[in-house]
Amino acid sequence: MDELIKYSPYEMEGLMKVNSGLAEKNFMRHLQWSGEHNLQNSKQALHAYDGAVFQGINADDFSEEELVFADKHIRILSGLYGVLKPLDIIQPYRLEMGTKFSTQYSKDLYVFWQDKLTDYFEEEMKKQNYNVIINLASREYSSAINLNRLHARVVTPVFKDYKRGVYKIITIYAKRARGLMSRFMTKNKIVMPEDLKAFDEEGYRYMDSLSSEDEWVFIR
Repeated sequence: MDELIKYSPYEMEGLMKVNSGLAEKNFMRHLQWSGEHNLQNSKQALHAYDGAVFQGINADDFSEEELVFADKHIRILSGLYGVLKPLDIIQPYRLEMGTKFSTQYSKDLYVFWQDKLTDYFEEEMKKQNYNVIINLASREYSSAINLNRLHARVVTPVFKDYKRGVYKIITIYAKRARGLMSRFMTKNKIVMPEDLKAFDEEGYRYMDSLSSEDEWVFIR
């Protein structure tokens, strides 16, 4: 954030590939951002994000028990914070992992975060005694972790919709579906990966013939 605050609204347009209105909005966020997080300037991550993935999660109706389950099992990747638990509080920001943002510490966010995130997940797997990660992150974000270095099986669900005679990944639908699966996992308190094959929200179904051992395809 110390580096971001140096960018003018005009420079922000180019850096973040946004219009002038969004650039100005984020410029003001940077000016107001504080290292001290509290419930006056921050929200829990699960309620702070409002993109398609989080619309699919729709955590507003989660019970206290479900929120505790989500906080234990779900991790959110962030260009600014690195990794978050759902109940961690964050301030408003925009910094996508794929942003070509160089600092005195690294040439981009992937270089800055990769070792830190990989070490974090290695430690978290040991602590929780799990050896499987369900990768519901987009490629932009999952690339920030060295998945090959993890001592874990990484299962990646893929969501495809039927369009013009073929099943294909449609980005906006796939984002929502990743959120829906996170919700399905939380609502059903799923800890065994194979149980996710029962996912059938909004018309999706698991297709064994299109899937491999670690890439599970769901079609609609």
